[in-house]
This record gives sequence, C-alpha cells and structure tokens, in this order.
Amino acid sequence: MGRVLGIDVGDRRIGLALSDSGGILASPLAIIEHTTETGDIEAILQIAKEREVERIVVGLPRLMNGDIGPQAQKVQTFTDAMRSNTQIPIEYRDERLTTFMAQRLRQETGSRKKKGIVRYDAMAAAVILQDYLEEQALKQQRENGV
Repeated sequence: MGRVLGIDVGDRRIGLALSDSGGILASPLAIIEHTTETGDIEAILQIAKEREVERIVVGLPRLMNGDIGPQAQKVQTFTDAMRSNTQIPIEYRDERLTTFMAQRLRQETGSRKKKGIVRYDAMAAAVILQDYLEEQALKQQRENGV
C-alpha cells in the first residue's frame, strides 16, 4: 500500500499522522498551527513529499445523524483546495467518534499538552488513519479469499 498520511482538520490546528511503509500501523506525526489555507496546504504537501506519501486520508466530521454540517463543509472546501495542488489521491474518512477516542487514548497513555508531546490533534489523525488502514486490510483479505 505504501505510506498514507492521515489528516484531522480543525479551525486552529491540523493534526497529522503517518502510516508505516507497509500501510499497517498509524502513528501521530505532527501538528500544523493554522496560518492561511494556502500556507497550511503547502506545509501538508511538503510533509507528504518528504515522507513519500502515496495517499492522503482526511477526516470528515459528519454530524451524528450522518449529515454534512458546517465543520464538514469547511473540511471539504479545504480538501478541494488541497486536491487542486497535488496528484496524490485524497479520500475522506468518517471521523464522528475519533475526537472522543483520541482523548481517551491520551488519558490512557498519560499524554499531556506539554511541549514535545504529541497533542490529541495528531492522535485524532492517527485514529482516523488507523481505522482506514484496518478497513483496507479487511478489503484486501476479502479480495484474496482469506
């Protein structure tokens, strides 16, 4: 599968996570403090280039009923702008419960909002990405008749 970059787009920060080269395990990577849409996209795509990313997965914050709300519309607008600046395939991943899972993971691992420790924005991106990777592995198993 190759490396996959997971993205959790927020109003103030963008969390990034990266898979291993086999596309099996997601790890929190970085947080980008929001500047401008153009600046944010350039930073993301620079990281994608440096890390030889083959696919990008963006968390889409649907409402609990599955509808697209104002925050999801912002993410779609951002993603459309990013798509127009790269040839890397970009997919959405439903992220309705990832913030909750990332906060819980942070509590369980003892991570705090201290300098040098990955904040929950990147953990949320890792949860989004890991969910995607696991789904892809299941699809592959089904296709191979396993």
